[in-house]
Amino acid sequence: MSTGTNANTGTSTSTCATSSIHPIVALGAGCYWGTEKYVKIDFQKRFPNSIKSTKVGFMSPEISAVENPSYRAVCSGTTGHVEVLNVELNDPDKHFEELMKFFYMFHDPTTADRQGNDVGTQYASVVFTNGDAQKEVATKVRSELQDLVDAKKIGRYANDKVVTRIFEANPFYEAHEEHQEYLMKNPNGYCNHYYRFKEWPSLN
Repeated sequence: MSTGTNANTGTSTSTCATSSIHPIVALGAGCYWGTEKYVKIDFQKRFPNSIKSTKVGFMSPEISAVENPSYRAVCSGTTGHVEVLNVELNDPDKHFEELMKFFYMFHDPTTADRQGNDVGTQYASVVFTNGDAQKEVATKVRSELQDLVDAKKIGRYANDKVVTRIFEANPFYEAHEEHQEYLMKNPNGYCNHYYRFKEWPSLN
């Protein structure tokens, strides 16, 4: 199975006129089928009409990475790309921080390059940000999460050290159409994501 030939970018040439935070972010949280399901369906149940669009595909932390990699090549771990969900928010000022918190609820950010039985660099826990405002919020939420883990407020991760990486977004390569909304089309399809917690704890 291979990806489509459409090469998009994780960034946008337009900016959101009413927002100080860029609307597009790419999230790596293991197999992108589950990431898409949890964000596109579950997050929107919490915050209706928060998501403008989503696409699953691939992004690399390295700007010099091979262009338009195939699904098979990414799965081999030789390209350096991560399986990601490219998310565009309708109101990033209102929902970006909430999305960052939700991101940590359904995957394990303490296992480097692994989610459950899925092992490899393509399954890394990564946030690909666009702009300083996104990076600042993503970094703050990650730091808060580590504080919560240290305080034993969250105890369902495999380890005690949050290893999620934050990079500036690079070109995004859209996966083949049959991989888009895969779990919506195949409700019994493979998904190893599950909730570690459902509400963001307070440190107090």
